[in-house]
Amino acid sequence: MSDMSEAPKLDDALGSLPGSRNFRLLADIPVRMSVEVGSTSLKLAEVMDLAEGSIVELDRQSDELLDIMVNGTLIAKGEVVTVNNRYGIRIVEVATAEARMAGVERRG
Repeated sequence: MSDMSEAPKLDDALGSLPGSRNFRLLADIPVRMSVEVGSTSLKLAEVMDLAEGSIVELDRQSDELLDIMVNGTLIAKGEVVTVNNRYGIRIVEVATAEARMAGVERRG
């Protein structure tokens, strides 16, 4: 899908789901999406020593997909793209419903 005009409309997608009336009530609630490139653990002294030009090695290989999180729960994996000189993320793999729910239950 190269053009978002081909994407299904939210009302069309929600209308076919069981309990779609309840989903419509939630559709306008804002959520925070973030993309995790990788992580590492540092000692406080190492953080305090960081300066311009410092490099921090992360725990992910450069060819691995990035984690796409919504409110701290993994929902998909993707790769970085550029759109009009801005960063974007192309979704390559959507997390299973079980994996998404496990993230929600773990935070509860």
